[in-house]
Amino acid sequence: MYQPGKAYRLSERFRGYLPVVVDVETGGFNERNDALLEIAAVMLDVDEKGQLHPVKSVQTHVVPFDGSNIEPKSLEVNGIDPYHPLRAAREEREALAHIFEPVKKAVSDAGCTRAILVGHNAFFDLKFVNAAADRTGIKKNPFHPFSCFDTVSLCGLAYGQTVLARAAVAAGMEWDTQAAHGALYDTRMTAELFCKVVNRWEELHEGLDSPIADGSELPR
Repeated sequence: MYQPGKAYRLSERFRGYLPVVVDVETGGFNERNDALLEIAAVMLDVDEKGQLHPVKSVQTHVVPFDGSNIEPKSLEVNGIDPYHPLRAAREEREALAHIFEPVKKAVSDAGCTRAILVGHNAFFDLKFVNAAADRTGIKKNPFHPFSCFDTVSLCGLAYGQTVLARAAVAAGMEWDTQAAHGALYDTRMTAELFCKVVNRWEELHEGLDSPIADGSELPR
């Protein structure tokens, strides 16, 4: 059974879900019409001391799907040139498979039932992942279709900051402005922040009765 401040199996901690940190870079805000341009994911694990930490990352550039919209202002922010000859981008279905397969393996290895997306403004990343999976006909999306963990809320609670860069600095992390808005960098920073919040919770509750119900007393 999960007890704060002690070693635990990751499958016991989040109702059988495996937290996987995701960030997407896109051509706009509309997941149905705007292009998915880049996606990265960071898998997490817990060590023998009960500390959550990042263990593996995967990333890919994505070829804009046919007919997709790309807003110039979005490219100004993320610095992506979707048609650069050296970009080495994958077609959308292949790109999702490149991300989904290691996520599925991590879920299986952890003894979890499904992945749950962790993100900074997580609803945005999840809606683009779901839309791309629907568009490409992928039936086995490893992520929960609507539940997610949002580090905006968690960092607002833990550090009084909601902007990723400011939350990172408040948490004692270094922030590289030049690397920001790249999917892999933002995902790694979000993963570290999520782990810091969870690990701090564990430390604060060490030796105390678990504030988390074990499930046996809850309605199914």
